[in-house]
Formats: sequence, C-alpha cells, structure tokens
Amino acid sequence: MKKMKLGAFVMSALMIFSGCGMNNTAKGGLIGGGAGAGIGALVGNLIGRNAGGTLAGAAIGAAVGTGAGLLIGKKMDKLKAQAEAAVADAQVETVKDANGLDAVKVTLASGVLFPTGKSSLSKESMESLTTFANDVLKANPDCDVSIQGFTDNTGFKGSTAEESIQKNIKLSQDRADAVKSFLLAKGAGVNQIKSSVGFGEENPVASNETADGRQQNRRVEIYLYASEDMVKSAEAGTLQ
Repeated sequence: MKKMKLGAFVMSALMIFSGCGMNNTAKGGLIGGGAGAGIGALVGNLIGRNAGGTLAGAAIGAAVGTGAGLLIGKKMDKLKAQAEAAVADAQVETVKDANGLDAVKVTLASGVLFPTGKSSLSKESMESLTTFANDVLKANPDCDVSIQGFTDNTGFKGSTAEESIQKNIKLSQDRADAVKSFLLAKGAGVNQIKSSVGFGEENPVASNETADGRQQNRRVEIYLYASEDMVKSAEAGTLQ
C-alpha cells in the first residue's frame, strides 16, 4: 500500500511540473512551503540529479516560502532566457537544486569547446563563454554556479580499461577547470563558481555504442542555482 501511495504521489508530482504552459515562476510557487516543498524535493531527486547522484547546490536547511519560491522561479526564467541568448549552440533546461528550487542547466558540447582529447578552449568557444560571463554570470552575481565535465567511454591507445577510465576522469576534470578558469578571467565572481568537477565516463546521456551517442556524452554542464543571498532576498520580497 505504501508503495502504491508513493507511486501515485510521484506521478502526481510529475504531472504538476509537466503541466502545459507552466513556467519556472509558477512551478516555484508550488515548491515554496508546506506540501509544495515536499513535492519540490521529490521531483528534484527524480530529475535534477547531477552525475554524482546529488543535487546542485547546498541545502539551506529550511523550507522556502511560497512567495520566495515564486520570485526565484521568475528569476530563473530570466536566467534561462539570458543563457539561451548568450550561447546559441547550448542546450538550456530547467532542473531542481538541493532545496527543490528551480535552477538552470546549460549543456555545452565538448566538440564545440575543445579539440579532440584536449582541454584547451577553442577560439569559438571563448567568444561564447565571454558572452555567457558578461550577460549571465556578471549580470546575476547572486546566482551560484557549478561546472561538471563528462567524456564518452572511448579508451586510450596503449592503456588498460582502468587506465582509460582514470584518464577520462582527468580529461573531464581538466575541461571543467578550463571553463571555470576562463569564466573567472572574464569577470565571474571568485565566490560565485562553487565547484568544477570531472566525472569522466559516468552518467552518459546517450548510448556509447554510436558515434552520435558518444558525441552527446562528451559535454560540459553548467548549473545556475539560487545562492543563499538570493534565497534571503526572495524571502524578503526584494529579489528582482
């Protein structure tokens, strides 16, 4: 019976958040306070996980009110639009952070960012990341950032399977660090970018059995989520 109730609750939550026309502002209001906070946390656990199996951002330890959730949702709608405009070849979507609040995930293809097997940024990617730093990060200093790097499962010539796994972890870490360093150099706040982590072959988003799938798995993900200051401003009703 408990399993049946949980299943029904999960489906209800997913139906709520997939409701037609519902933007982050509306969803944020459902998350804030009471049962809404529970739904937000549950849905976050289902669709907002990063490669390490945890949610982006640090839990603030207290439920966020309905009004604050609405303001943060509205802010994330704005951030999502800014990110889409800044990086034309990126995939931009809404996820949930560790508090069940709306966050924005920007996925950049490694093939656009880096030469094959390298961690030095291409000229084209530098232009896009410069715009991203100026128009998104510097324009929203109350937004925290987490950067994650991933590879496909292609092995390295002359290396064992385990050695290749470790080399892919290092490559993904170097790429995440390269994006972080560049964004900092372009004016992103030192305290704004909270982490840059490489997960190597973990958490593929497509099959590694095809060239197209491997290309999708070679990526860098940038998470934009509410900082503690943003949450406080939302609770005070002053978040713009």
